[in-house]
Amino acid sequence: MEILTRSETLGTIFFALSIFHSFSVKQFQHLALKFPEGSVPENLFHLFGEVEVVFGLWAGALILILASWLGSDPTIGFVEGLDFTEPLFVFVIMTIASTKPILHLAQNLIDKLSMALPLGRERAFLFTCLSIGPLLGSFITEPAAMTVTALLLKRRFFDREISERLKYALLGVLFVNVSVGGTLTPYAAPPVLMVSGKWGWDLSFMLTHFGWRAALIVLINALAVAVLFSKELSSLQPKTDNQQDKVPFWIMAIHIVFLASIVRLSHHPVVFLGVFLFFLGIVTITMEYQEELKIREGLLVGFFLGGLVVLGGFQRWWLEPLLRSLNPTAMYFGASALTAVLDNAALTYLGSQVPNIDGVMKYALVAGSVTGGGLTVIANAPNPAGFSILKDSFGQGGISPLKLFSYAFLPTLVAVVLFWFIA
Repeated sequence: MEILTRSETLGTIFFALSIFHSFSVKQFQHLALKFPEGSVPENLFHLFGEVEVVFGLWAGALILILASWLGSDPTIGFVEGLDFTEPLFVFVIMTIASTKPILHLAQNLIDKLSMALPLGRERAFLFTCLSIGPLLGSFITEPAAMTVTALLLKRRFFDREISERLKYALLGVLFVNVSVGGTLTPYAAPPVLMVSGKWGWDLSFMLTHFGWRAALIVLINALAVAVLFSKELSSLQPKTDNQQDKVPFWIMAIHIVFLASIVRLSHHPVVFLGVFLFFLGIVTITMEYQEELKIREGLLVGFFLGGLVVLGGFQRWWLEPLLRSLNPTAMYFGASALTAVLDNAALTYLGSQVPNIDGVMKYALVAGSVTGGGLTVIANAPNPAGFSILKDSFGQGGISPLKLFSYAFLPTLVAVVLFWFIA
C-alpha cells in the first residue's frame, strides 16, 4: 500500500492526462498526415491517435516513472497485485463472439424475429438488433453482446451509404442499451458484478429492481431510432446474403459451447485462457467456414482496459470520500456523471467499499453507473470493443467523442427517467 500512498497524486495527474488525450485523438491523426506515409513520425502520431492505446500508453509511462522513483520491486509488486481478469476476459470473449459462425447464428435469429414485426425490413432488423442484442448481454455478458451487435450493425448499416447522423445515433443507442441491457442478471454487467456477491443481489432482486426497467429502456431507445430515421432506412436497398457463406449447424454449436464455457469461467483467467487455446485449434481445423480472427482488435481493447485498471487504482483517495458525502439523488446523478470519465465497474467497486451504505444508496450508485455507461468510450468496459469495430466507418477522422456524447445523451435521459423517476 506504500506505493499507493506515495503516488496517488501522480496517478491522478496521469489519469487526467489520459482523459484529455482520449478527447484529442483527432488532432494526432491530423498531425500524422503532415509526414510522409510509412515514416516513423507518421506511424507514431497514428499510434497516439488510436483511442484504444491511450490509457495503456499513459499507464505504461506511469509504471516506468514509479519504477525509477520507488524501485522495481515495489512497482512490480503493485502491478502483480492488480486484477487484470476483465481485460483478459474481454479480449477472449470479443475474439470468440466476432467469429463467423457466432455472427451467422445471431443474424439468423435476428432476421427471423424481425420478420414478425410490421416495421419494414430494415427498420425491423435495426429495432431487433438494438434490443435483442443488448438484452442478450444479461446472459452471454455485455462484452460478447457488444461485439455481436456492433458487427451485425456494421455489416447491415455502417458498411452501406448511410448518413453521419444515423451512424452516431446507432452508436449512441448501442452504447447506452448495452450498458443497461446487462442488468437483468447479477453476473453479466461489470458494474453489477462488482457488487452483487457482496450485497447479496440475486436474480430475483435484479429482475424486480433493474431488469424490467432495463428492458423498457432498451426497447424505447431501439424503437425511437428506428422511427426517427424511418425515411432513410426505408430508402436503403435490400441487402441479400450470399448462399456460399452458410455455416453448418454443428460448427455453430461448437462455437456456442466454447462461448458458454468462457462465460462460465469468466472469474478464472488461467482456465478460460486454456479453453481459448483449444478454441483456436478448432478454428484452425474449420478454416473453411471461418473468417480472419479479430485478434488485433481484441488485444487493443484489452490493452485499453488494462490501462484503466492501472490508472483507476490511484483514484480511490478522492473518489471514496466523495461517494460517502452524497445523498441518494446526488449519488445517482453523480455516479452517472463520474461514469463518463471513469469506468463504471471501478466506480461501483469503490462504492462497495464504503461501510454501512443503505439499500437506496446502493441502488442509486449502480443505477447511476449503468445510466451513464454509454456517454463515452471509457464509461463501460464493452464500449472499447464497439468503438474498435465501428471506428473505421466514420471516415479518416474517426469517432468524435463530443458527437458520441451528444447522440448518447437522449437515450441516456430515457434511462434516467426509468431508473430514477419511475417507482
